[in-house]
Amino acid sequence: MRKGFTRKPKADEPATPGKNYITPSGLQRLQDELRFLLTRERPAVTEVVAWAASNGDRSENADYQYGKRRLRQIDGRIRFLRKRIEAAEVVDPETPRTGQAATRAFFGATVRYANALGVERVVSIVGTDEVDLDRNHISWVSPLGRALLKSAAGDSVVLQAPGGTEYLDVLEVCYERISVEPFREPPGSESSSKGPSRRPIPTDEG
Repeated sequence: MRKGFTRKPKADEPATPGKNYITPSGLQRLQDELRFLLTRERPAVTEVVAWAASNGDRSENADYQYGKRRLRQIDGRIRFLRKRIEAAEVVDPETPRTGQAATRAFFGATVRYANALGVERVVSIVGTDEVDLDRNHISWVSPLGRALLKSAAGDSVVLQAPGGTEYLDVLEVCYERISVEPFREPPGSESSSKGPSRRPIPTDEG
């Protein structure tokens, strides 16, 4: 184990940051989802609710009850997304860096490290809205993210994980483009429904 630098995260470090640090592509994904909900999904569900409400007793109308419940879910998600976008502090990993900002791991860094058995892994440190374990994107406030922050190649860090304490050797720190999975319209969404329309089709363009 290298002795150059060993960092143990402080116990009193905040678990939830005041600012929502995020990469440009991560912010784009939030904006795309918000746009989809506002311009496509919510209007489509509202249309279903209006159609269902016209069919009689609402208390026994499954379409109406489901639609109202779905609208509440959508509105909750819209509020969440707006807050996250308003609090966004965009950090572009590709922005040129100098000095320690270029050699130490901060938000947006891609880090290659090895555990005590010599098994290597590469992770990218991203925002809490961008976590994707399939792509090895970890949150900067996760135990591993906090352990790696401020480390440089040749340092050793201490990871306090639920499974116990682990010592990691940092092999490389770099800053490169982090490809975040773009927002895609979820399958089964009301706006993408291929089923028959619940309302009569208008006979004119007006």
